[in-house]
Amino acid sequence: MLPYSVEVVDDDAAVTAYAGLPLVVETMRTLGVSAQLDEQLGIRQRNHGATDAQKAEAVVLLMTAGGTGLSDVEKLRADKGLERLLGYALPSEQALWNFFNSFHDEALLEEARTRLAPGALAYIPGENAPLRALGRINVGLAQAVATRNRLTRATLDHDATVCESHKQEAKAHYKGGRGYQPAVIYFVEADQVIGDEFRDGNVPAAMENLRLIQRGFASLPSTITERFFRADSAAYDQSVLRWLADEERDGGPAGFIGFSISADMTKDLSAACAVIPQSGWTRIEDRPHETVFAAEVEFVSGAWPKHAQPLRYVAVKFVGTQLDLDGKASVKHLAVVSNRTDLTSAALLRWHWAKAGTIEHVHDVVKNELGGGTFPSGKFGANAAWFRFALLTYNVLSALKLFALPASMDSARPKRLRFALFTLAARITSHAGTVVMKIGRRAAELADFVVSRMRLARLSAA
Repeated sequence: MLPYSVEVVDDDAAVTAYAGLPLVVETMRTLGVSAQLDEQLGIRQRNHGATDAQKAEAVVLLMTAGGTGLSDVEKLRADKGLERLLGYALPSEQALWNFFNSFHDEALLEEARTRLAPGALAYIPGENAPLRALGRINVGLAQAVATRNRLTRATLDHDATVCESHKQEAKAHYKGGRGYQPAVIYFVEADQVIGDEFRDGNVPAAMENLRLIQRGFASLPSTITERFFRADSAAYDQSVLRWLADEERDGGPAGFIGFSISADMTKDLSAACAVIPQSGWTRIEDRPHETVFAAEVEFVSGAWPKHAQPLRYVAVKFVGTQLDLDGKASVKHLAVVSNRTDLTSAALLRWHWAKAGTIEHVHDVVKNELGGGTFPSGKFGANAAWFRFALLTYNVLSALKLFALPASMDSARPKRLRFALFTLAARITSHAGTVVMKIGRRAAELADFVVSRMRLARLSAA
């Protein structure tokens, strides 16, 4: 044992282990998120206790600090120095339970069940007013980031992700377990999630995706003049393809949307790929266990309108470098459908595959580092709100990195931010009626803490 002893004393408001966490709240307030939470959620019924914004800030702080359940808020509540910096006491676990229960409406689930076709099991319920408001607030943050960053190009990546859950109410998913399967729309250039739809685990990934895709494009700020879209085969649906390809599409926006979607390898498409001559394939990549080739393939889906412009299909062939027992190399075909003609087949595939480093990265961070994959309740609406708060936390941290933190933190994940910034130790004092945070010189220099706060102050003034 090391040569020290432990003495338990009363909670001390003069010290904090989370000196960096208030930056998260300051980012939310600077970009108008907290004000919108108070204005739009409409959950608070009485003029005492924590406001809606304070409860929401507590959830974002909890997720930022690494909490994975509502009970973890007690760890933050025990830090009286943090409470002094925030200027209010964080809400209790029970207050947060009541808060999340407000996002659930059993009548919406029952209404969705009544619309089921005979024999069908999967349904997507509607959202109540607070849950819709939380979605609008998240969109507003994404728009603010894009506008302040003067973005004119938007690439939206769509993907659903399986979240395991052992809740009794969780439903079986296609991977064999139980849980939920929310779908997410990610705005690549802004590093912001701009849309999501929470779903039970038994909802097929290909079910009713057009609604969320339309909402994603409708949520882009007016400064955007170039629009693009990428998705896996869950979006390979005639209604989605027709809407994207139609420049006069219903509900807008009008104009070209360049897209690439992984195609379902139907019997006809597989046959079309198989008859491409060897001379038609271009070698594009060597991997440890396979070689990748690309080729243009002439194919028109039988469901595609005859009067519509044919889409472009690019076939991909994976040839294994190891021979089987018969002396033959394994061959696998895939394909991508697109309306982009400005890229070579190899360039189109690389652009399409870049989605693995964007939306799938978001899924990993949200589920595994921000607690979005650990659901607190058996109530569907409460879990939908929990996941949406995890997405809001992702967006807030992205905005904090963009507008305040040093360039060295641009690619920092939440666990890195916790170690380097959020868990700074500080002593809290008062001077001339104001609260003063005192942190070590070396720690402040390593985190660039003072400069980061000055950048946020300038952003707020602007």
